[in-house]
Amino acid sequence: MKLLLTSAGVTNPSIREALVDLLGKPIADANALCLPTATYAMGGPPSAWRFITGQTPLPMCGLGWKSLGVLELTALPSVGEQKWGPWVRGADVILAGGGDATYLSHWIRQSGLADVMPLLRDTVWVGLSAGSMALTPRIGAEFVEWESAPDDRTLGVVDFSIFPHLGMEPDNTMACAEKWAAEIVGPAYAIDDQTAIAVVDGAVEVVSEGQWKHFPVETSSARGR
Repeated sequence: MKLLLTSAGVTNPSIREALVDLLGKPIADANALCLPTATYAMGGPPSAWRFITGQTPLPMCGLGWKSLGVLELTALPSVGEQKWGPWVRGADVILAGGGDATYLSHWIRQSGLADVMPLLRDTVWVGLSAGSMALTPRIGAEFVEWESAPDDRTLGVVDFSIFPHLGMEPDNTMACAEKWAAEIVGPAYAIDDQTAIAVVDGAVEVVSEGQWKHFPVETSSARGR
């Protein structure tokens, strides 16, 4: 998959341009599926509705897609991959909303989507906050809201962790991010809501009109844009 891992969605022209580049076509020509699952461990039904309908200041579902469908991961095991597999393979982009990243990563596995994702070579995954963090190795204990989570480990699709919403809350300062990164003990990025991380075939690029910081460990690298 091609990844666009954001803190708050497609919030500026640079991130939008990166999205179009990854899609290889205009947004208006792209078919999207949105995943509201993560919000049920944190925000609940009103947050899910706002995400799906685009009634939120975090731009994702309301960007003007050719078509938009809802893929609820908790329903997929009872439907069967023979039914939902074509839906996923037919999408140009998957929009993963915010909430709890450990809950989302759990249901990506339980639903069977994790097994299909490596086959989706041309599909773009756009994550928003937890929708981005779920693809990392760890999120840090302070970001775990789901009471059933055994620990802070997530899917490890990428080899770096993400500290989102830098500068947005009292607990999201750069000093907090530096402490978090030291506890993660691995490559990491702190990104604000005007920043995204694009990943294609293992190559990482930071796309930003805001503030971010890379906490490198050996092989991780990034370049600004």
